[in-house]
Amino acid sequence: MIARFQLSTKSDMTDAYILDAIRTPRGKGKQGGSLYEVKPIDLLANLLEAMKERHQLDTTKVEDVIIATGEPVKEQGQDIAKSALIYSSWDDVTTGAQLHRYCAGGLDAVNLAAAKVASGFEDLVCAGGLESMSRLGMGASGGSQGDPWVNMKTGFISQGLGADMLATLDGISREELDAYALMSQQRAAQARDNGYFKSIVPVVDMNGVTILDHDELIRPDTKAEDLAKLQPSFKMFNDFGHGAVAKLKYPQLEHIRNVHTPGNSSGIVDGASLVMIGNETIAKDIGVEPRARIVSTALVGTEPTIMLAGPGPASEKALRKAGLSVDDIDLFELNEAFAAVVLRYQRQFNIPDEKINVNGGAIAMGHPIGATGAMILGTLLDELERRDLKRGLCTLCAGGGIGIATIIERV
Repeated sequence: MIARFQLSTKSDMTDAYILDAIRTPRGKGKQGGSLYEVKPIDLLANLLEAMKERHQLDTTKVEDVIIATGEPVKEQGQDIAKSALIYSSWDDVTTGAQLHRYCAGGLDAVNLAAAKVASGFEDLVCAGGLESMSRLGMGASGGSQGDPWVNMKTGFISQGLGADMLATLDGISREELDAYALMSQQRAAQARDNGYFKSIVPVVDMNGVTILDHDELIRPDTKAEDLAKLQPSFKMFNDFGHGAVAKLKYPQLEHIRNVHTPGNSSGIVDGASLVMIGNETIAKDIGVEPRARIVSTALVGTEPTIMLAGPGPASEKALRKAGLSVDDIDLFELNEAFAAVVLRYQRQFNIPDEKINVNGGAIAMGHPIGATGAMILGTLLDELERRDLKRGLCTLCAGGGIGIATIIERV
């Protein structure tokens, strides 16, 4: 006999709450960075131990841990989520999974955790991301894009050149990009100096000695004239064939203006993030007060050559699913992969500076690929609480044209 079943409707779903959100500081993603000698598993284990200690958490209650990485190989390979659980003091009953969705991975892990809880299949799940860019470097996991024929057939180009294409198509000037980058640095420095980043958990060694307790990449002395002197970072891709591929997709582009530099692009850093998601019943059981409710989530695919336009349609989808408008959102947190991504998004939704990335972003603090999504969700929640505001929207672009968004509401 074939079993009958009925798909759940929204009214059948339970609410998924953010019970806590923590992260490591971001360390410079190179050999001289403070976290270079910290193994990826230790970055994650630090957060697992901190989450347990913060809530005197009975870890047998946590059913799964989902961790994203951008380079799931070598020290970050072989399901590092479960490896870190075994390595830590958590109970063996908790299982773990590793996830890869390019830059969207950290937020996608949280959204999957929320879906598990909302469906009723699981009650308590932790999720986040991890990236040791100093130890593995970008591109360590390889991929099909290393094949020239695949590149041509898929229209694959450098993300940085995609950002330059965005700026060219939208008529965004180098001066506008640098002005935004300067604001990101100033805001991040102010937030760090005033203790706004409540979600940071220091990275400590095996003896409990602090290795890093602050975001290391922020450059508070940055000046507009310093940014103006920096040379474009992605001109070589334009010259070495990626520009030709781009023009096949966008023949209207007679010339791509190379306007993104190290100063107005996201920095390379190390870091990890962890968010605890549960329903109301388990929150009472473990004695943790919910901080916010996951209202809606969205994933979209957009044109894969330019690949950075996903936050707009992802946000529209999340707003539509939630029955909300842009005006209902108090704060926006958009990953600053490149300055043009943010400026396009602001123009699309007419979002003023005072409502988006109010404590700076990845241009100032860096973008630890797999960890960033869950990191900026925590930053958003911290700031909603500090300002006593209600709703926030978190969104990222990602490789292949992926866009992701999550709307949260304080309870």
